[in-house]
Amino acid sequence: MESPPIVLASRSGARRALVESAGLSARFMAADVDEHAIRTAMHAAGHDASAAALELARAKARAVEVAPGTVVIGADQILSCGEEWFDKPADRGAARAQLQRLRGRAHVLHTAVCLLRNGHEVWNHVACPVLHMRAFSESFLEWYLAAEGEAILSCVGCYRLEGRGIQLFSRIEGEQSAIMGLPLLPLLAALRGQDIILP
Repeated sequence: MESPPIVLASRSGARRALVESAGLSARFMAADVDEHAIRTAMHAAGHDASAAALELARAKARAVEVAPGTVVIGADQILSCGEEWFDKPADRGAARAQLQRLRGRAHVLHTAVCLLRNGHEVWNHVACPVLHMRAFSESFLEWYLAAEGEAILSCVGCYRLEGRGIQLFSRIEGEQSAIMGLPLLPLLAALRGQDIILP
């Protein structure tokens, strides 16, 4: 039986790499949604970061135009530390300030994913890995910012664990793929459960 077409509604290179490395045959379409407005509205309404991340994932999945029968994967991620939610930094100065606020503390990556089939949500999941950032020195911070350059501006936490970002941490709890933006093991199980990929 031929499996239905799959679309990943994301412009994230890390998510695309995860999908491809798992051997999934998928198209990649950038979803045009006002992430800031959705996040702000969810926060103002008293929702937690997990609920907001899931709402963003749903909005992205619904935003792409696909043919009937297509399975759409929507995903998004919010970083929380205490009561504060973090966005992707606008520039290097914002990245420095964010890393200084996270330094020596644990934070959570609320990583949401949902599946839409024929426009209807058939599954969703939120993974919440916890990352413990070490109390690194100012010298290390300056070296790190210079070495990583503009790349960290595309990451909500200002780090890529597959690169130098791993040096920021003393301990990490959770699935690596969820930290990178897509809880791959639960997603694969859901795709099998929906008869989208081979069981």
